[in-house]
Amino acid sequence: MQNLPALVALLAAILQFGTMFAVGHARGKYRIEAPAISGHPAFERAYRVQMNTLESTVMFLPTLWVAAHYGYVLAAGIAGLVWVVGRVWYALSYLRDAKKRGPGYMVGMLGWGALVVMAAMGLGRAMLAG
Repeated sequence: MQNLPALVALLAAILQFGTMFAVGHARGKYRIEAPAISGHPAFERAYRVQMNTLESTVMFLPTLWVAAHYGYVLAAGIAGLVWVVGRVWYALSYLRDAKKRGPGYMVGMLGWGALVVMAAMGLGRAMLAG
């Protein structure tokens, strides 16, 4: 289980690729020429999924690694998997109907919130000891 956070980080990178692929596919399908980022609603949803996932990943990866580094390897890996599952659920729901994205978003935020707590506790403990 020592490698679970690394597996989760790899899954996050694959998720990023998936959202990038979805945007490229939608760009071609709906004939949205670069650099345009608007046009067909399905393209706009794919683009928002990609951007929202990218924004979330910027907060997710550091908290994953800080939590894992400061003693919560298994728990951080599990919380990270929750985040990945939530983000995949969010992405698939958003691509179908933007109004249905909420549950996946909340699951992802639950995973991230757990990581923030673990990271803060681990780092705080280390700072007090050192």
